Amino acid sequence: MREETHRFDLCVVGGGMAGTIAAIAAARRGAKVALVQDRPVLGGNASGEIRMHICGAHGADRRETGVLEEILLENHYRNPLPNYALWDSVVYGKAQYQPGLELFLNASVQACRMDGRRIRSVTAWQTTTETRHTIEADLFADGSGDGILAPLSGAAFRIGREARAEFDESIAPAEGDQKTMGLTCLIQAREYPTPQPFIAPDWACRFTRPEDLRGRDCNLLRTNFWWMEVGGDRDSIHDAERLREELVRIALGVWDYVKNHAPNRAEIENWALDWMGFLPGKRESRRYLGDHILTQNDIEAEGRFDDLVAYGGWTMDDHFPAGFRHPDRGTVFHPAPSPFGIPYRSLYSRDVENLFCAGRCHSATHAAMSATRVMGTTSLMGQAVGTAAAIAAREGIGPRAVHERHLAELQASLMDDDVWLPWRRRAIAAPSADARLTAAAGDPEPLRDGVDRPVDGEAHAWSAPCGTPVEYAFDSEAELREARLVFDSDLNRRMRNMPSGYPRDAAPLRPPATLVRDFRIEVREADGRWRVAHRTEGNYQRLCRVPLGLRTDAVRLVPESTWGAPEARLFAFEVKAI
Repeated sequence: MREETHRFDLCVVGGGMAGTIAAIAAARRGAKVALVQDRPVLGGNASGEIRMHICGAHGADRRETGVLEEILLENHYRNPLPNYALWDSVVYGKAQYQPGLELFLNASVQACRMDGRRIRSVTAWQTTTETRHTIEADLFADGSGDGILAPLSGAAFRIGREARAEFDESIAPAEGDQKTMGLTCLIQAREYPTPQPFIAPDWACRFTRPEDLRGRDCNLLRTNFWWMEVGGDRDSIHDAERLREELVRIALGVWDYVKNHAPNRAEIENWALDWMGFLPGKRESRRYLGDHILTQNDIEAEGRFDDLVAYGGWTMDDHFPAGFRHPDRGTVFHPAPSPFGIPYRSLYSRDVENLFCAGRCHSATHAAMSATRVMGTTSLMGQAVGTAAAIAAREGIGPRAVHERHLAELQASLMDDDVWLPWRRRAIAAPSADARLTAAAGDPEPLRDGVDRPVDGEAHAWSAPCGTPVEYAFDSEAELREARLVFDSDLNRRMRNMPSGYPRDAAPLRPPATLVRDFRIEVREADGRWRVAHRTEGNYQRLCRVPLGLRTDAVRLVPESTWGAPEARLFAFEVKAI
């Protein structure tokens, strides 16, 4: 057996969507980052081991962007079938080949060493190499879901539901308890051209009537069987193996019912069980206590915090602790506005001085967490934490000091990286802010209005036929560092990151038709002629940064083609000075 010690600026524990994106964001902004994950793949509940599709904010134009959108768009481009092995490779590749980031997969954190109120190191056992890794860092971030660093470090945390009176939350129970939402082992089915029989093992649960499932939805095209849920009335961490055994029995029993007993079984005779999870997807366990505890009332008031760094928009989706054993559907969707803001102060521990938290273990009540736990929202938390950690590492400070001294920089950095912060505008710097902006067609001014998506009926976009140039002209020559472009990736597209079932006539994943596929950037020479300074073919991303490194008195963008839309549509085009 081996012992190895490593040194980083930031150690992120947990490689779900929140932790992975936190690590990527921090590394891109200059931090040296370790990402420690106890599984062989990244993505957590979204991975091929669990297969929950990524949910997020409800409503028109509310889709989450930033690093998450970058990952989703690469999956649309590379994984048309779609195939979970390729999806896992997309998430893996973003982390494994990100400069400044080192992955420690199959490594389970078992201990941490403290120095007063600071974590000095964590120790993880890597099963595949029989190596004990000790990772020293200035900063740590917990994206593990279960909040493993809380009990190891002594950080304050909670499990369960608060009493209604503690935060005056109307959906909370009258008395607080240790109950949570439960776990699920999902199943996926595939349609074939011929009948596909199913024989259940004799140890599977047996359901023969609709009443046995209490009327729950078994339509293969509507549900991913999320309601096969147990464990909320037990210990979702320490009882997980016993709960997994129960969930596997339920899953096979439900599929036996669907195939052999359901009233509509003749309609699905060509469907087969294609995959079943043996790693339960977990909804809730530990939650850190931060400088702010997000509550139901914060959400219902839209969360217009001064330190807004992420947003949600999912309903307060509060599953009954008994889950599958509860007589009703399994959850109550309490209304929530979309968007609602999430404050930076809920993304770090209040008593461990160098510990961030992102994902479902962030600082929130049970009621609020029922809305913030979905992965589109936790991904935004992860990007906020990673960006804040990079600032903290650069300045040699902790998470709280980022709030006190660098909040404006944090928010500006997130918006520059295409994270929407509701009710805020991104600042436009010179030379773009002061230049003359013209286009051969359409009004180009929205390209520098600081809002990079449609919001509440306002387009904030420039649209024109492909081949139409849009131009910045300066009073004198400017030295340009880069161009920043935000294309239309169709924030209202209905395509999920991955499906929950595979009908034979399913449409393939593909880049959104609205995205600009080919474009060029031209600069004006001293003699007045235009020269191509850059050309991109086959673009499939929403946010594009184009290095320039040149001097000119005018620059223009020419979108040449899209992935199918009749016009090019952009939310931002600006050039930045050196």
